[in-house]
Amino acid sequence: MSQISETSPKHCAKKGGFSINNRRKKLFFTLSIFFSGLLLIILLIWLILHPAKPEFSLTEANIYTLNLSSSTTHVLNSSIQLTLFSKNPNRKVGIYYDKLLVYAAYRGQQITSEASLPPFYQSQEEVNLLTAFLQGTELPVAQSFGYQIVRDRSAGRVIIGMKMDGKLRWKIGTFVSGAYRFNVNCVALVDFGPNMTTAPLGSIQGTRCSTDI
Repeated sequence: MSQISETSPKHCAKKGGFSINNRRKKLFFTLSIFFSGLLLIILLIWLILHPAKPEFSLTEANIYTLNLSSSTTHVLNSSIQLTLFSKNPNRKVGIYYDKLLVYAAYRGQQITSEASLPPFYQSQEEVNLLTAFLQGTELPVAQSFGYQIVRDRSAGRVIIGMKMDGKLRWKIGTFVSGAYRFNVNCVALVDFGPNMTTAPLGSIQGTRCSTDI
């Protein structure tokens, strides 16, 4: 008499459940490998290209106004125009500038309000001209400001700093990175002799700026 083997419904349920779980694990494993490989490719491209920092240079700084409105309250009125060159030194990487805030400083003190420059895209090895007109109205300054500006004026030269804070993104092919903060610091040497009363007072020479990301 032959034996008849039967599989119970309980065993069938277990077998089916095991098969479904296997499919999910295989799908998860395949997706994990795919995304890991994609991230690895992006990382390798990033390391090979290694984007260089953008380069800035201050070509001109013109002072129209730089006066203490009161020697007792120590507040300053100022108006300064800056001209900058911005260069992307990368041959295969573009740069998106999403945010640019510029202001002028004197001996560590901010002497103008922040001016916002429009965002723009800078392609490979492109050079752009940036201009900013900075103003300060009733800005509080240190008590020593009046003494320092008089002393520098007697010496015939004033050192004005230009500072820029912003955010940028790198573009490599179709890939665009996340946003990175960056800071730019420039120094302008301006003729400011005791007999010079006609505005604007212009910078003597251009200067290369330092960029930190």
